[in-house]
Amino acid sequence: MNAVANTSDNEVVLRIYEVGYHIVPTVVEENVEKAVGDIRSAIEKAGGSFIAEGAPAMTRLAYEMESQVGDKRSYFDKAYFGWIKYEAPVASVAALEEFLKANTSILRHIIFVTVREETRAKIKAPTLREVKRTDTIKSTPRRPEETSAPLSEVDLDKALLDITE
Repeated sequence: MNAVANTSDNEVVLRIYEVGYHIVPTVVEENVEKAVGDIRSAIEKAGGSFIAEGAPAMTRLAYEMESQVGDKRSYFDKAYFGWIKYEAPVASVAALEEFLKANTSILRHIIFVTVREETRAKIKAPTLREVKRTDTIKSTPRRPEETSAPLSEVDLDKALLDITE
C-alpha cells in the first residue's frame, strides 16, 4: 500500500484507490460523460488526484441487476462500465462511497486500494501456424501388432493355476 508516513497527528495519509462503476443504460450516451464528470468532481472535492481512467463502454452484464429509484424498480442486463484510479486521503473514501450510493445513475460500484503501477495483463495474440493446402498431416506411427503362438489347453490351465494360487 502506498501511504505517506505519519509523523504528526495533522499529516494526511494518502493511498491509491480505484473505483469501478456501472452506469445505468437508461442514461443517454451523450450524458454518460456528465455522469463520469460527477464522479470525478466528487473525487476532487475529497482531495483526490487522478492517475488513470478507463472510459465507460456499454457492456453486457453477467446477470440481471435490480435498481430501485423511489418506488420504482428497474432491471438491467446491460450497463456502461468504467473505472478511475486516483490518489486521495484515507478519510475521503467514505464521502465518495456516500456520493456513489446516492447517485441514481450509478447501478453498482466498488472502491478498492491498489498500487500506482499498471497491473492489467497485456493481451497477447496467439501465434498460429500456417498450413498450406498441399501439406499433408502426418500421423503418429502405430505400434506393430503383437503376435503370439497358439497356446495348448495344458499350458493355459497351468497359467491359470499359477495366477489363482
